[in-house]
Amino acid sequence: MSDLFEGIIGHGRVIELMRSELANPAQAYLFAGPQSVGKETLASRFAAGLLGSDDRSIRLALARSHPDLAVIEPEGAASLGVDQAREMVTRASMAPVESSRSVFLVPDAGSMTESAANALLKTLEEPTASVVFLLVAESEDDFPATVGSRCRTIHMGRVPEAEIVEALVERGLSDRDASAVATASGGRPGLALALMEQPEVAGFRELWLSIPQKVTPHPGDGQRLASVVLDELSPLVDESVPSDLSKERAQRTRRRVEMSLLITGLEILASWYSDSASLQLGGPVRNRDVDLGSLTDVAPRRAVQSAESILDAVVDIQLNLRREMVLANLFAELGSEV
Repeated sequence: MSDLFEGIIGHGRVIELMRSELANPAQAYLFAGPQSVGKETLASRFAAGLLGSDDRSIRLALARSHPDLAVIEPEGAASLGVDQAREMVTRASMAPVESSRSVFLVPDAGSMTESAANALLKTLEEPTASVVFLLVAESEDDFPATVGSRCRTIHMGRVPEAEIVEALVERGLSDRDASAVATASGGRPGLALALMEQPEVAGFRELWLSIPQKVTPHPGDGQRLASVVLDELSPLVDESVPSDLSKERAQRTRRRVEMSLLITGLEILASWYSDSASLQLGGPVRNRDVDLGSLTDVAPRRAVQSAESILDAVVDIQLNLRREMVLANLFAELGSEV
């Protein structure tokens, strides 16, 4: 049998923890962390290990064809509803077909409605010994506290850029291309793998670092710049969505990729303003390849305020506010502080 967790980028400590859990698993796990860091991948590998150690069982589980693995996804593009939760409850009362246990993998558990969570709660409170639930979400806060408290939470953070670069080089990228992809991924291995064969990624960082020289106080200019940014991101997003997904899952995947890229881009933009303040106050500069003279175009206090405004925009993006509107307002605000 090959290594169950082979090929996963980063998360070494979490992987060792999951190996130790295979022999005596809890009844429910919550894999929590930012988008595209590998939560679903790790949960899927863990599910395969729970269903058997032979190659056939693992192969079937990873292909999501094992009779004792149920993958529960939202209906349509919206949320996981009460009917699906009740289906889980019903299936959880049945005996496994081949394995010693049944595993329920919920890749988008954060979309679970309150009614669905309540329907599942009793099963989590009084679990069957032969059932394991694997919930995947960005945060414990995506659930009612009563659900989260009944899961063993596995926290997964972003992966250091150096680890992503090393993994991409092992997969055949040059050091330069691997570095560009790792930067665009923002510590998210799943996004890095989706971007690794896209030539457009080379200009991603430069796009965001060029914005301070393009902003003006005029709302119309902010709107146009927001459209340019989204247009530049569109090919990266489109090419990152596998063609074999259902329409609904493709829509969800596209939204996640776009959000991850926007958050990473905004963090790069914030780093320019942080460098501006740091340089003028005698501190270090992160982006050493930018024109240092341009960093003095913004007063230190305004640079700090700009960085804070950008991070506020990250929160707005994560709240699923209209992305073009968030960017347009931000760029106009940055322009007014020049």
